[in-house]
Amino acid sequence: MEEKFLDQLSRVEKYSLLAAKNVLCFDDVVLLTGLSKSHLYKLTCSRQIPHYKPNGKQIYFDRVELEAWMKQNRVATNQEIDQAATNYLVTGHK
Repeated sequence: MEEKFLDQLSRVEKYSLLAAKNVLCFDDVVLLTGLSKSHLYKLTCSRQIPHYKPNGKQIYFDRVELEAWMKQNRVATNQEIDQAATNYLVTGHK
């Protein structure tokens, strides 16, 4: 029982430290995004995700850029689509 509590406490501490960081290492991004390490490597190798390699080895990420990247390709809600359709019918413009 105590071991389970200590494990939970360790996870809370890890997420708290992660929330305070602006520059993230590779493992931080895996934890933050839920992406697998192999998929994240593919994204960095194909330059599909913004990242930094200051010494040519270690990969770092900027939290703001990462969050902006994660918010790409927003999917509109049904209500937003209905409103856009109504606006188009009424005004004839998008």
